[in-house]
Amino acid sequence: MTRDGLTFTMVFLAESANYGEGIGNITTLKKMTRGDKRRRKMYDVIIIGSGPAGLAAAIYAKRAALETLVLEKTPLSGGQIINTYEVDNYPGLPGISGMELGQKMRGHVDAEEAEVKTATVTAIEDKQDHKVVHTNQGDFETRTVVLAMGASHRQLGVPGEEDLCGMGVSYCATCDGAFFKNRDVAVVGGGDVALEDALFLARGCRKVYLIHRRDAFRGAKVLQQQVQAKENIVCLMDSVVDQILGQDMVEKLHISNTKTKEATDLPVQGIFIAVGIKPNTDTIQGLPKRDEAGYILAAEDGVTDIPGIFVAGDCRTKQLRQVITAAADGANAITSVEHYLSETH
Repeated sequence: MTRDGLTFTMVFLAESANYGEGIGNITTLKKMTRGDKRRRKMYDVIIIGSGPAGLAAAIYAKRAALETLVLEKTPLSGGQIINTYEVDNYPGLPGISGMELGQKMRGHVDAEEAEVKTATVTAIEDKQDHKVVHTNQGDFETRTVVLAMGASHRQLGVPGEEDLCGMGVSYCATCDGAFFKNRDVAVVGGGDVALEDALFLARGCRKVYLIHRRDAFRGAKVLQQQVQAKENIVCLMDSVVDQILGQDMVEKLHISNTKTKEATDLPVQGIFIAVGIKPNTDTIQGLPKRDEAGYILAAEDGVTDIPGIFVAGDCRTKQLRQVITAAADGANAITSVEHYLSETH
């Protein structure tokens, strides 16, 4: 429209116009849009962590038609397995690399169209009927939470450990022991796990050096007796590993005696570090009850002491921590989530 040399553009809003299937007017449309936004922000389940437990949980959650968000602090999914050179005990995929297995699991999650965000979780706030997950990328609301942060092996912190991780440096004898058949290896540690690892490796390895920094083992007496009875296990007491040496693979260890200060090189093709494991539960506030070691207390169903918060994988109290048990935990946790949602929402 032109008037007195000026041009006006006039826009008419048709309040009675139909939008889609019988939506009455713009006011109604705006209300519905706002409602949709609120619904999109409220997830059915937020899964913290994208190792085998978290990824399995995401797959089962999407197949259960749950609005799902996975939060992972690093861009790479897979958890501890991505540092494993080869996984030989996961059914149906013998010899697969840890990195490839992690990628396959993540690919399955992506195929299910689960939402995954890179964010570091700092706290979980319990609002009774829902939870607020606080992260460095903002806050997210959800009806339930599955904790799947995993655990980390304690490291020696010596030169060569990180560089040769997955190339002779291992933290899991049951995972990687088969690759060292008829070879010389070392186990570092003095507790039950170290003794059990040495006994396990002695079945197939030519020689196993059990290195402990003290003059006596801390493990069970029966395990100590079994170790002493094995001819191919050599105990090196009062000794520590100062450096792990090798080019593309572990070739030898530089060790020293804590009392005599005598140093020597020990030729081995592998080193299994068993100085403890710690759950990744010390950086998030508002977690359920934990045991003295920091593991979240829960049975196979993943149910914790806080209604609506569940746990799966290596950060849970459990007997065996393997890829297959972590994946099973993820499935069990989502089954518990479904039961909880059907009873409360």
